[in-house]
Amino acid sequence: MSEENITRIHLDGKEYILIGTAHVSKHSAEQVKEVIEAEQPDSVCVELDEQRYQSITEGSKWKEMDIIQVIKEKKASLLLMNLAISSFQNRMADQFGIKAGQEMIQGIESAKAAGAKLVLADRNIQITFARIWGNLGLKGKSMLLSQVVASIFSKDTITEEELEKMKNQDTINAILNEFTDSFPRLKKPLIDERDQYLAQKIKDAPGEKIVAVLGAAHVPGIKVEIKKEQDMAKLTERPPKSNVPKIIGWSIPVFILAIIAYTFFANPSAGLAQTISWIIWNGSLSALGAAIAMGHPLTILTAFVAAPITSLNPLLAAGWFAGLTQAYIRRPNVRDFETLSEDVFSVKGFWRNKVSRILLIVVLSNLGSSLGTFIGGADVIRVFFENL
Repeated sequence: MSEENITRIHLDGKEYILIGTAHVSKHSAEQVKEVIEAEQPDSVCVELDEQRYQSITEGSKWKEMDIIQVIKEKKASLLLMNLAISSFQNRMADQFGIKAGQEMIQGIESAKAAGAKLVLADRNIQITFARIWGNLGLKGKSMLLSQVVASIFSKDTITEEELEKMKNQDTINAILNEFTDSFPRLKKPLIDERDQYLAQKIKDAPGEKIVAVLGAAHVPGIKVEIKKEQDMAKLTERPPKSNVPKIIGWSIPVFILAIIAYTFFANPSAGLAQTISWIIWNGSLSALGAAIAMGHPLTILTAFVAAPITSLNPLLAAGWFAGLTQAYIRRPNVRDFETLSEDVFSVKGFWRNKVSRILLIVVLSNLGSSLGTFIGGADVIRVFFENL
């Protein structure tokens, strides 16, 4: 049995066998099978969390999600992130004939064949994304969302050189690699913290001989971190939400309403002009966003009616109402979810698929409403000063 890519650690009477795999390599899957069969471990740890385990073993659960629940539970961004990852994997599979994550599937199957305990050793992907998001400012968040959307629409092929680099990364790292170069502090939640989490899960795995199937990039960090006790509660904390956006979110509508109320008191006709301007700018730009996404006429009308009201309440968003309306009228079926990652290979397909169209409606209607708030708010202030 070849010892290439294998690291053996003896600690506290237990043997840990780390297999540094390439997530896009057929050879890695073969090596995982060979090692587990030869070693007959008590436990096999795989670099997966519960969500990704279900995605691999049962098909992507998010494909079966009720899109209405997705909007109501404010999970549209998670669906978009899953969509980006899926599109990235499909593009790679089409180009190289490689199924990403094959070595993890092999680890699961070989653990079962060997009668070993299967341990899902990676941190919940939503917590990782939340901690990444919490490390970003407004500019960083905008850049990340831009990169996610760009990855969905990208038609670029992956070069052989890029493929070789990706062989030492997991899918999440590969997608966010360029972004991490721009924002070095993201290395902590994306790689360093996961090294710590993975190390503790491997260390706590039952039995005296443990095999761990890991992306090669995590092995150096785990070799160091496995000798320490990790604070798992701290590693799984969601970052506290700042009160600043909430304060700003409530201050703007209170300010706008106060100005309109004062103007109405001083000059009713001017106050009416302010109100009409607020409704027209908010409603029209939100409706325009829904129209660009090719929403149903009732969806466009919903965006127009909802935007002037939701802009005055930070807990609501016009895009949610427009998206829900579209979902009720043009409800996606199972096929729309199944073909989603394929449809987004083209701009035409992105608009044609009922799921991605709803996501577009939510995003573009909200964007239009935000623009309407700034332009309409500026016009309200202009009328106020003209009538002082």
